Amino acid sequence: MLISGYDALLADLDGVVYAGNGAIPKAIDALNRLQEHSVVLAYITNNASRSPGAVAAHLIQLGAPASADQGFGSADAGAELLAQKLPQGSKVLVVGSSYLRDCVSSFGMEIVASHLDQPQGVIQGFDPSIGWKDLAEAAYAIHGGAIWVATNTDRTIPRAEGIAPGNGSLVEAVAAATDAKPLVAGKPEPLLFRRAAETFQATHPLVVGDRLDTDILGGNNAGCRTALVLTGVDTVRTALAARTAERPNYIIADLSGLYETYPVVEVTGFGVRCGAALASINGETITIDGDETDLDSWRAACAAWWLAHPQQEHAVEPKLSFSQIVGIKP
Repeated sequence: MLISGYDALLADLDGVVYAGNGAIPKAIDALNRLQEHSVVLAYITNNASRSPGAVAAHLIQLGAPASADQGFGSADAGAELLAQKLPQGSKVLVVGSSYLRDCVSSFGMEIVASHLDQPQGVIQGFDPSIGWKDLAEAAYAIHGGAIWVATNTDRTIPRAEGIAPGNGSLVEAVAAATDAKPLVAGKPEPLLFRRAAETFQATHPLVVGDRLDTDILGGNNAGCRTALVLTGVDTVRTALAARTAERPNYIIADLSGLYETYPVVEVTGFGVRCGAALASINGETITIDGDETDLDSWRAACAAWWLAHPQQEHAVEPKLSFSQIVGIKP
């Protein structure tokens, strides 16, 4: 099974374990089975709106194994990064949750409410209550010379109702008003993954997430093996087109795939085979002898395209030709 050989699972939350307040199908059972295989579990999240204790309480309510010390979030990382840039006692404008304010205060910095207080730093993290006035205050302070830290830059966030704007979308609004770029603390920076692995003394962790640009890129940056799960933002099509740095080692439908035998990807004289599917490259087109609804067809297509384009700096979506087109497209 896929999880064999790994001693830790470093799992994203939004889009992997839950969407909004509800659990994603099969996720909770998969997390509870990890202990049977002596795999430790850590949660790596870019959502800076809640404390590790609050996140753990939510997970426990859903039936997942969780404690506050299993959570590694971008709010703590963002406050730490800001503290590295500013002396103790510096004034900081916080655009984010009350927990983010607590994190900043814990490093001995003074929280202010307005650019009129002349803050030396601005830190921005996701919170559903953020409005235009908050973003405007951040812009005014940054124009005034304040150092700007973003906890994360996820453009979207999976919710029960669908995909909603994330912190990255709000960060982009401030960037457009200031012509500035923030320092980024959370994923895809490797800090959270490395800290989690060190905390649990894991030497062979597997990173699982639903986003190529944060979870997979961050796991790759940390030197971990990575698995893209198709229950959140990214899809088999975006994975296929991904630039080299964002390509996962595995693609699974949901977390139950951790306990399935991952199919062997084999390079043959006719193309790349995965399971019953065979993919071959002809210029900018991938021909797949397989069912378009079969994940193995996409795994074969990814392996073939990535093999033919090992160094791709930008996302490029190739043309596809399936020999079998059955059911609903992924």
